[in-house]
Formats: sequence, structure tokens, C-alpha cells
Amino acid sequence: MRTPDRQHTGLRPNPKVRRPSLNTWRSRLSVAVILLVLLGTTVLLSWFGLGCFIHALTFPGRLTGAVLIAVAFSALIAAGAVLDHWVRHGFQYSGLVVLIGVFAALMANAMLLLRTLRSGDSVTFQALFGALVAGSAWAVFAVWRTSVTIPAPKRMAAALVVSSVLAVANFAYQNLYLPNRHQVRPLITLSVGKALPSKDRKAFAVPIDITIQNPADVGFYVLGTEFHAMGERVRLSLRDRLRDEWRSDAQQWARSSGEINPLSRREIRQPGELMEAKPWILPGDWIEPGDSFTTRMVVQVPVDTPYDQMAFYATAKLARKDQIVLDPPINFVAASWRGGDVASWVKEQQKSGLDSLVYRARVHENNAIDENTRDPRFVFVYWTFGPHGAGVQTSVTREGAGRDEKISGQEQRELVSRYGLTDIAAGPVERTLWDIKRR
Repeated sequence: MRTPDRQHTGLRPNPKVRRPSLNTWRSRLSVAVILLVLLGTTVLLSWFGLGCFIHALTFPGRLTGAVLIAVAFSALIAAGAVLDHWVRHGFQYSGLVVLIGVFAALMANAMLLLRTLRSGDSVTFQALFGALVAGSAWAVFAVWRTSVTIPAPKRMAAALVVSSVLAVANFAYQNLYLPNRHQVRPLITLSVGKALPSKDRKAFAVPIDITIQNPADVGFYVLGTEFHAMGERVRLSLRDRLRDEWRSDAQQWARSSGEINPLSRREIRQPGELMEAKPWILPGDWIEPGDSFTTRMVVQVPVDTPYDQMAFYATAKLARKDQIVLDPPINFVAASWRGGDVASWVKEQQKSGLDSLVYRARVHENNAIDENTRDPRFVFVYWTFGPHGAGVQTSVTREGAGRDEKISGQEQRELVSRYGLTDIAAGPVERTLWDIKRR
């Protein structure tokens, strides 16, 4: 007599598997912990996912939000399947649904834990995601030990591997590739016009056109700009200058601020002196992709000026609009010569002859995860000027933190990577005054 074939489930009999039930306190505790992990994951991932999907400034950020929402939905379905798997036993594959849900929760919580440990400030979220990772890992083991029916184990394993690879690839793309990709920056050009004398021939005016063009595919916030004109004394030597004189020139210019070190066989130059400095775009403004902006500066100089040449400089401090959200306006907060809440390194510059105006504005992260796991950040703009030049410096820090010491090169690179801080400059563009002074 032939016995009927057993129904093929794709699994070999495993004597160690446990039929789920609520007969023991351990099983009831397991169900409670699994439900707590799944529901907690649903709430957190829904919150972060909706925030990223709606407000993220980049496509990878919105894609991350969509993935988090999908994982949260799968965790919610798995929470409902827990009751069927342990109590009702009405759906054959309810255990598989729970297993997929807790595995997806494990992957998502692990990614968020790594991100908060890498760039987050909130100890609360770090501890919370750490607990969810531990709970999710335990839940995967606990569900796997029960009698889970898997219709096609190899295909299911392949699907889990592919989904895990996609999640890791998205994480790596957003956190490793994007911060280090080549970025197209805006350009500044300086154009010096013809000097015009005044009616009484006692002064002349030099027009300078400053143009900024944005060929990139993203917009930029303007954090600070400065234009300054330098007067230079240049006289000619009657003989070729000696090597020791060249060395003396190199040492003298090495101590100047932002000027190029000239070595000349016949020219004898002195460090430039500041003639005029001013911003040329209002801080807090922005320039969109493909746009350009031109402004004209006019520098007036008396005819009997002791300078032989003039040098013009223009700089701008920008931030990418897809990596930072600026909360305008950028308000003036302090002057270095008046004291008050000024960083110690700014006070040290004050002692060496560099004055500073300090501006501040609130900035926000470009995604909901960093916005909620990092402390509030502010952008500080330092507009500095002195007898031998002017400049603009920027820094993004927490309120009252990290401003007592000037940021290092590594910290500056991290700021550039995270917030898309960009420095652009033009100059020096030099113009001789000999023809004007002969009139």
C-alpha cells in the first residue's frame, strides 16, 4: 500500500525548532520584546522617513526617506503577524512575515546607529538605536528558532541579500561618495575700467566691475563677500638687486596678509596698504544655477597719492543650497574692538591689528535624520580688515562651542564636505597709476 507524499515545505525537519505558543513565560516575554522592537522601529522610522521624504534637499535623501517608510510599513505588518504566528496560527507564512520584518528592522536600525555614531550629537538617539539594534538581532534569532515556513529558501535568501546590498549601497553613496565628489564652483571675475579724473583734476575714480557666475547645477547661499583695493609703492633700483635683498623681500611678504610674494631684479616693493574695503553682495542672499550677478565698485583716489600701483581683490564665501538650509537673516552680533561674546582667536587677531565684525545665522541640516540627531548649528561670518588687507572667514559650529579655538584644516574639510562651504576669489588685478599721475 502506497503512502501519500508529505507536503513539501522546502525545509528539512529541524528538531530544534519550537512551535510558537504563549504557554510559557519565556514565550510571552519573547512576544512582548518582539512587538516592542517592531512598534518602536515603526514609530521612529516613520518619523525620520516622512521628514526625509518631504524635506530632504537631495535625491539620495528622499530615497532614504522612502526606504525608511517602506521598512516602517513592513515592521508594522510584522507586528500584526506576530499575534497570528504565536496565537491564532491562521496564516501559514505569518512566521516568514515576522522574520522579514525583524530582519529589515535590524538592517535599518543598524544603519541609523552607524550614522548617529558617526555624525550625531544626541546620546539619547544613539542609545535608542543601539537598544533597537540589539532587540532586532535577538528578535531575528528568536523568530528563526520557531517553526517558520519558507516556501523557497534560496530565493528568499537571495532577495534578503539583494535588499541588504541595496540598503548598504544607498548608505555608502550618501555618506561616502557624495561628500567627496568633484564639485563645480561659481566663478568671480574682476574687470577694471578706465580711470576718470574729477572736474578739479585733484582726484580720479577707478571703476571695477565684479561678476559672479554659477555654472553649477545647484544654487549657493552667500554667507559673506568682500572687495578691497590696495595701494602699492614701487620704485626702480638703478642696479640689479642682490640675492640677500631677494631673501629680505621674501621674508617681508611672507608676513603680509593675502598678497603674492614678488621677487624682482629691479623693482623695490613695499607691502600694500588698504585703501578701501566693502562687501559687494548682501549676506544671506543666494545665486541660482545658471545665474550671474554683476556689481560695480568705484574707488576714488587723490592725484597726489604716494602709491604707484593699485591692486584689487574680491572674495566670496558660499554654501551649497542642497547641503544646508540657511535661516536668514545673517545678523550682526559683535565687533572685536568692543569686546563682548567674541571668540578668543578673534581677540588675538585684534591685538595684532586685525579688526573683525562678527555675524551669525541659524542653519539647518539637509535631512531629517541629521536635523534631529545633531545639536543646533549656527554659521559665523567674520569680516576682518586691517592696514594691510581685508578678508572673510566662515565657520559652522554649535552655539558657544568650538569658537574659542580657530578650526583646523581637518575640521575645515569636514565643514566643506557636510555643508558645501565654498571659497571663491579673484585677484590681484593690478593697475599702474603713472599715466594718471602725469595728467
